[in-house]
Amino acid sequence: MAPRGNWKGFLPLSLVTCPVALYPATSEPEKISLNQLNRKTGHRIKYAKVDADAGEEVDSEDIVKGYKVDTDRIMAQTPQVV
Repeated sequence: MAPRGNWKGFLPLSLVTCPVALYPATSEPEKISLNQLNRKTGHRIKYAKVDADAGEEVDSEDIVKGYKVDTDRIMAQTPQVV
């Protein structure tokens, strides 16, 4: 697929007007993702989801979203099965 311009316009230069288009420098397949590494050992860094009070790691299926109602209360959203 041909790249699409992010912006198209005209650049006036004295008596001459030049058409201009800006294109992204890379495409999705060319992008690379970087890992975070420990500088001393060279090992990758993992992010563990940990319970703030208990200090224990929590499984992904046990995590739900919620919002703060008051300073002391948090309302958890539970998924509805249809």
